[in-house]
Amino acid sequence: MKKIPFLISILLFSFYSCSDFLEQEPDEQVSIKQQLATKEGVLQAYNGIYRDLEAILSGNFAVYADLLGGNITFTPVISNKEISIPAKFLNTYSFNSKENKLDFETFYEDCYDLINQTNVLLENNNSFIFLSSEENNQLKAELLTVRATAHYLLTLLFAQNYNFTVDASHLGVVYNTNTVIAGVDFPARKTMAETYTLLQQDLENALQLYQNIQLLGGLEVSYFSVISTQALYAKIALQMNDYPKALEYANKVITSSYKVLLTKNNYILEWEKTEAPVLETILEFSAPRNSSGAVSSSLANSFFGYNSNQNYKRHVASGDLLSLYSTNDIRADLFLEQQLETEKNGNVALESYFFTKKYQVSPGTLFIRLSEIYLIRAEANARLNNTANALADLNIIRERANLLAINNTNNLLEEIFLERRRELAFEGHLFFDIARYKKDVIRDLGCIATVCNLSYPSNFFILPIPFASVSLNQNIKQNEGY
Repeated sequence: MKKIPFLISILLFSFYSCSDFLEQEPDEQVSIKQQLATKEGVLQAYNGIYRDLEAILSGNFAVYADLLGGNITFTPVISNKEISIPAKFLNTYSFNSKENKLDFETFYEDCYDLINQTNVLLENNNSFIFLSSEENNQLKAELLTVRATAHYLLTLLFAQNYNFTVDASHLGVVYNTNTVIAGVDFPARKTMAETYTLLQQDLENALQLYQNIQLLGGLEVSYFSVISTQALYAKIALQMNDYPKALEYANKVITSSYKVLLTKNNYILEWEKTEAPVLETILEFSAPRNSSGAVSSSLANSFFGYNSNQNYKRHVASGDLLSLYSTNDIRADLFLEQQLETEKNGNVALESYFFTKKYQVSPGTLFIRLSEIYLIRAEANARLNNTANALADLNIIRERANLLAINNTNNLLEEIFLERRRELAFEGHLFFDIARYKKDVIRDLGCIATVCNLSYPSNFFILPIPFASVSLNQNIKQNEGY
């Protein structure tokens, strides 16, 4: 029996973002009104929104920040043993994207499609009389959080970091709080200050609505909740340089007793599990499964997995990253070293490559875990000159990794930056941390891009808005330099 997904026949900013609704056989098409006429239909639609969000996060975005920041390099192609840039990152990796030659055009379209789907449900929320008031409020809270998440992801790739201008008056993204109809609506980009205000409104409204119930089956950590939304708020606030809010919400998560940090003794073992999330996971979207219940796609089989010397993926740790782990750092054991045949100057020889153990077998798509929240609180405290508290959180993470505590605060922010790079490697943070810190990109060991290094500030710290979006909407202004 063919599944009928929740589909919206609205063109979103480009010729290529029409919903698959238009491609269904006529007898399979289901109108929005029909889809949302029952509780089963609404939950089916909302489950589809989570699937789409997971697909966005587990797609090319999953390696973007580590690749551009310098944590990732490449294995040789199995067929010819040559090291080359994967085609899907050919332009991005060398900071050579063009509006009509953009590796992340689909990412842009998919985020706005997800936002539009979310807005459809929000706009029809009052008609869901088959849901209890608690269920309706929980649904609305989760939808608002999804909407905020999708807009936040867009800011990371298509807008300069919040402190790029003193008052954040530079361009952010189009922030849609209503469904958009092609040829009728022509929204303009907000400033980053306005974008963050709207993000805050969505998150704060959501936090007022949560009912502490779960609408869909599966693991609790697979869906937004009060705790995971507070964690998301802390994450977004830090990236937007709102240190008081980052501190406030990080503290709420840490003091909730909802999760506890991995210990020194179970740290490696937790990451080596096959499918279950590591114990300190706050939010991890479930990997899709096929009809037999097996995981059909994951970060392992897309980017990071190693099965044999004839079956492995292309993304491994760079020499730059590996050099940051001292011999007594237990996190150095999170890499699987393998000797692979590699062509160099016409000769084939065995070379060592280091696959991350964070995503082997069939993991879900990790988005937030407790260690990140401790490091958010550390940085927020450091930037607010609460140095003793910042040191305390930093040292919790360091000592768990078997490193000595730091007592000197002279380079505290730099130590936090480096600890984030070591602890959160392969979790999608580095390039965004570099932008927030206003650092230069320096990629030395293993970089094969035509442009390996990039000085801050630069137009090329962000991607261009896709050509189709700019050409169809005269109100959308292109990013500088494109």
